[in-house]
Amino acid sequence: RYISTFRPSVKREAEKNKAQWKTMGPAKVAVPSPKNFLQKHSKEPKLPARKKEQDSKKLPALSVPRRTDHPVMGIQSKKNFINTNAVAAITGLPKKPQPIYVDRRQGDKYLLETSGLVPKYIKKKDYGVTPKYVTRRNEEMKRAQKEYEAGILEHLKKRAMKRLSDEERRSLLQGLKKNWEEVYREFQGLSVEIDTIPKKIYKEKLETQMKQLEHDIEVIEKHKVIYIANE
Repeated sequence: RYISTFRPSVKREAEKNKAQWKTMGPAKVAVPSPKNFLQKHSKEPKLPARKKEQDSKKLPALSVPRRTDHPVMGIQSKKNFINTNAVAAITGLPKKPQPIYVDRRQGDKYLLETSGLVPKYIKKKDYGVTPKYVTRRNEEMKRAQKEYEAGILEHLKKRAMKRLSDEERRSLLQGLKKNWEEVYREFQGLSVEIDTIPKKIYKEKLETQMKQLEHDIEVIEKHKVIYIANE
């Protein structure tokens, strides 16, 4: 059996270090002095000492009169408040009543302006105008689309690919639909009872052709941009 050559030294080292921890800590740790005991309010935060400069500063002026201030007495005004109020009432514009609405038979009244019934929003200057962030986002999307198409065109030029024009795509789609109609006409012309193997094979062939044509038509209608390899 294998026995390590360091086993005696490890055992001796463990016994030597283990004896130091028998008194809840190494023997060399200094014992705290009994004079440094925890005192009352010793851990509470203490405010810094007040400086003399702060004491010498003047208090801000109060906005209210002091208790020692006395009002000025003996001042009289020659203004005729009765005539002034009468003239103001005659020449002043009448106060317009606030528009209200009533929604119950008991006559509960509510302000019309804050009810949401007044078409305020549609009368705004920018009502119906496309927000700037939407316009900016659309421009960014168009620019990204152009960059993507330019990259695709460059990549396809390297791989000798070309893009189908709208007329070619339309003619191709019409040809596929015409072929599907011809195959469907042949499928409709089959006999009602398929009792022979050749009839079954021919029916399966027509169904496969129709499924393939339907798939091609769906792909061409779904994708407006189509690339093909140059022959």
